[in-house]
Parts: sequence; structure tokens; C-alpha cells
Amino acid sequence: MKITRVETFALPPRWLFCRIETDDGTVGWGEPVVEGRAATVRTAVHELAEYLIGQDPLRVEDHWQVMSKGSFYRGGPVLSSAVAGLDQALWDIVGKALGAPVHVLLGGPVRERVRAYSWVGGDEPAEITDAVAAQVEAGFTAVKMNASGRMNRLATRADVDLVVERAAAAREVLGPDRDFAVDFHGRFNVANAGRVLPELAPLHPLFVEEPVLPEYTHRLADVVAASPVPIATGERLFSRTDALPALQAGIAVLQPDLSHAGGISEVRRMASLAETFDVLLAPHCPLGPISLAASLQVAFATPNFLIQEQSIGIHYNDGAEVLDYVVDPEVFRFDAGHIRRPLAPGLGIEVDEKAVRRADGKAPDWHNPVWRHADGSFAEW
Repeated sequence: MKITRVETFALPPRWLFCRIETDDGTVGWGEPVVEGRAATVRTAVHELAEYLIGQDPLRVEDHWQVMSKGSFYRGGPVLSSAVAGLDQALWDIVGKALGAPVHVLLGGPVRERVRAYSWVGGDEPAEITDAVAAQVEAGFTAVKMNASGRMNRLATRADVDLVVERAAAAREVLGPDRDFAVDFHGRFNVANAGRVLPELAPLHPLFVEEPVLPEYTHRLADVVAASPVPIATGERLFSRTDALPALQAGIAVLQPDLSHAGGISEVRRMASLAETFDVLLAPHCPLGPISLAASLQVAFATPNFLIQEQSIGIHYNDGAEVLDYVVDPEVFRFDAGHIRRPLAPGLGIEVDEKAVRRADGKAPDWHNPVWRHADGSFAEW
């Protein structure tokens, strides 16, 4: 079996898919993308494809090593995301060739269903009560919300009160038996996190995500030490090496993204590393169906898995939805906020290739907004 073709597809709302085909007609799918840098990642995928053409697709680990380390300059979100999508597609081919789901090839299932959460509130949280109530009505047992919109460099009393009020509104709807997580989105600094986290503690968030920017991971231990709330981070950490300082800082939950952090191969290793620190895995996934499918394959084979993010209905999905590109949406059907173990080979989904080819090239040139403080200076989004 040899790889004969690698294709990419830019699709609404802001996704990039890749397709690897072999000489016996086996096809594997992946989702390599950096949100806001899809075109750059697409170029990187095709550069790596030059190496893959003519290779045996079953040598996944060797290909991961070459794609990740074969260039003198390595790492970073663009390369690791390109590798991630190609790695997903290679695992998909291996599973299909052997007639087994990827999680079986990773050692077999350790659970029969995976708990998932839904997003509420948007980039600037609003109407939290109604949004949370809708997810409870849909059967979800957990939601995640942004803590705030633009955050002042040093939070005012009013800033802190708004964060706590939104969280309190969510808790009021959820009651004591459901969970909510709060995403700080790197909008806070160490001082602001120190002010807000103790005030959130009585509301018992499941975790607080990315309380500070990844470039300040050397201060993360200070945040953890001051926080009575479990701390999560990892969507902007792209390897075991990137994740190690966060694990050493004492985080409770690691959140690598299967479309950013080197794919199934590297996230599986990151999960094992996290387990040695008694840290749980909650894969980041605000993307499309292939990224979600890959995340689930890791989740079903990972003992220290906690909960899965998924983007059905998320505020970023304008012009297309997760289920638009799969033949059988039942694979992602939620039952009491959980997804059942997929049994189909490979990634466990059948991509609707006709829908993908129709949508190719129609993706908007999506970039995240640029926010500014009241004085006109740059503010973290």
C-alpha cells in the first residue's frame, strides 16, 4: 500500500480538511487548521505531502517523526497543526486497513461513553441563563462559558462582579448536580486571575481554563497556588515539551487540541505524560467533525480522560455545522450529554466527500477580532 495523493479543502465556517488516498483506494481524513491561519497551514500540509507521496501509510510513527523533526526548524502551531491533520488521516487509513477503530489500535476502550460539554454565551458572554437552560433541556450535564469580554489590565470591582454574576447565573440553572467551566481565554493576567479565582470558588466551577497566556506559563504555578478552583490549560501547547512546564506548575486538567498538537500520536503521549502528574485530559475541540472524531478515539482509550469539548451550535459556526460534512450524524448523537463509543473502523465516521468538494473554497477568510482597550491600545481577545 502506497500514498498516491494528498488533498486539502477549505470549508465553511473556518475549517480545513485533508484527504490522503492510497493506491488500493483506501482514504483517510484529517483536520489540520489554525483558526485564522488556515491558508498558512494549508501550504504547510502540501509541503509535507511531498514527503508522504509514495510512502507506506501504515508507518504512522515514522512519518510523525519525519514530519515533525525532519526540518532543522521545527515546532510551533502551523507545523504541528499540519502534522496533526495528516497524522489523523494516517490513523484513519490504518484503522480502515485493519478493520478496527483507532481506539482499539491504541489499546482498546477504557469506557463505553464519553461525557461532553457545550458552549454558551459567545465571546462576550450574554443571556447566560437562557443559553444554559437550553443546553440542560438538550440533556447536557456540563457547559463552558467565557468569563468576560475585554478585560482591563487590572480588574475593577465591577469587572470582577460581572464575572462572578455570570457564573452564578449558570450555577443557578445547573443546580448542584451539573457542571460549568469558565474560560479566561488568556484575557486575564496573573494579578486579575488572583482576584477573580477565589470569588468563583464558592460556585464550584469544574475548572477555569487558560487563566493566563501560554507565554506566561512560568507564572502558572503562582496562579495554581492562589486558586481554590482547578486550573486547566493546553489549547496553545503543541507538544509534550510545551506541556511539561504547565504540568509541573500543578494544573489539574490538560487541554491539547487534536488538530493543533501533533494529532492522535502526540496527544496520546501528552495524555500519558499528564497521567504521571495525576492530571486529567479534556481535549480542546471548537472545530469540525474530523477533529472531534479524532478526539473521541483518544478519549475512549485514555484512562485519565475527563470531558470532551465539542462545537455543535458554537457561536463560531456561521455557514456550516459539524454534522453537515458526515454521512451518518448518528455517530455524534448525544445521550444524556454523552457520546457512545464508535465502532466503525478508523476515526469512526464517514466523511461526506461530495459535500466537502461542493463546499471547498467557500470558507470565509476568518480571523479572530482585534480588541482594544479604552485608551486605544491592544487588548487580548
